Amino acid sequence: MITLEPFGPADFSQLMDWVNEERLMKEWSGSMFSFPLTESGLAWYVEGSNDMKDPNVFVYKAVDSKTGITVGHISLGGISLRDRAGRITRVLVGNTTERRRGICQGMVKALLRIGFEDLKLHRISLGVYDFNQAAIKCYLKAGFQQEGVLRDVVKHGDDYWTLIEMGILEDEWRALQKSTEASA
Repeated sequence: MITLEPFGPADFSQLMDWVNEERLMKEWSGSMFSFPLTESGLAWYVEGSNDMKDPNVFVYKAVDSKTGITVGHISLGGISLRDRAGRITRVLVGNTTERRRGICQGMVKALLRIGFEDLKLHRISLGVYDFNQAAIKCYLKAGFQQEGVLRDVVKHGDDYWTLIEMGILEDEWRALQKSTEASA
């Protein structure tokens, strides 16, 4: 089982170790950070984060509850309390040997629980590059639906990357929770 804990300065070095290639950094963060990641470059990212009284962004490390080991990173930003909406960003399963073990899905489900239960959001969206088939499968299994495609939205080297927009609504999420409870 995956639990989410606030990501802070003590976690910077591990994230910097994981994001060790410029391409991976761009896949993970878009143009939010410059490569290589630095502690000073990450400091602004967590400033004011994880404040339930004034929610703007929630930044988490994902922890395997059995081992206590940090296995990933995820954030929920773009929060609009007026529209009751947020956006999942910067999803990363840290150690490549840990991939395909359900960690991504565990992180996403834990973050959806925070978004829909704690923050009372109505809609949560995300964007994923079309070549990241493992992530797309993870998001579909978590209940997201594809809503659109932004063609050639990011240039990396000589290539352009296409972004798939996905979203899930609170009623869809609640229905998934009921069906999961009924089958348990």
